[in-house]
Amino acid sequence: MGTNWRLRLAAPVGLDRVGLDAAIAARLEDILAQMSHWRADSVLGGFNRSAAGTWTALPQDFAAVMTAALAVAEVCAGAFDPAIGCLVDLWGHGPVAAAGPPSAEALSRARQLSGYRRLDFDHDRQRLRQPGGLRLDLSGIAKGYAVDALAALLRRRGCNHFLVEIGGELVGAGLRPDGDPWWVDLETPAAGVAPLRIALHQLAVATSGDYVRGRHTIDPRTGIPVETAMAVSVVHRSAMLADAWATALCVEPAEAMRALALRQNLAVRALIRSADGIEEWLSPALQELIVDDNKAALS
Repeated sequence: MGTNWRLRLAAPVGLDRVGLDAAIAARLEDILAQMSHWRADSVLGGFNRSAAGTWTALPQDFAAVMTAALAVAEVCAGAFDPAIGCLVDLWGHGPVAAAGPPSAEALSRARQLSGYRRLDFDHDRQRLRQPGGLRLDLSGIAKGYAVDALAALLRRRGCNHFLVEIGGELVGAGLRPDGDPWWVDLETPAAGVAPLRIALHQLAVATSGDYVRGRHTIDPRTGIPVETAMAVSVVHRSAMLADAWATALCVEPAEAMRALALRQNLAVRALIRSADGIEEWLSPALQELIVDDNKAALS
């Protein structure tokens, strides 16, 4: 995934730390072996190379991610799309760097090959049909899934108080040893915007934006990198869904972004570029989670 994982843990008595570390490494390796866009030997890599009409059997993790990815894609009318690997690669955001922006002809061809509506997903038999030339890219959802998977692994091993992170996507459970929740400061790359701290108590948060890697988020419907959103953070029970929705919202223009967040009742903090600079928007669902210290002191 091109990033690191980190775990903070209020460890139960007798925890086998060496065994836990090995289990985490094995779980992540399994997910990478299934869904890495960067590894030719992954199941995803094999699907991307397969001939038109070929069915690929999906392991359980891969099938779960595809189910969620296609559901989000349908709801947001393709603002999030797991089937734009051709476009991602064309712009140089995949395993191979691009020499420059693509030509109009190359972009048109990649768009013709891309799109989740070209896929045939047999949910009952957990298999996916290659329509020909389509390449999957699950980087907008698989990292969140991996965070959820590590959280589930920790709970199975009797760890109920932890904060786990993979590349800025986080999930928190229980409390810190000092009794505080796991506090996370949302990344605030714009000057003049107040910091926002979140208590991740049985919650996850994912952020998408262009403030670190440049304008790498591609609108699946146009094939062009987007430039409206600097950063979009989504707080959700599922890190996988927070990841996917952050990507979808980051793609939309400002008004469409707000409308989508409201329709889905998503807890969102967005930093949006406008003619006047950077505008911060907090969705009503997120505002409901915010504690007003002044009001709390009076109650």
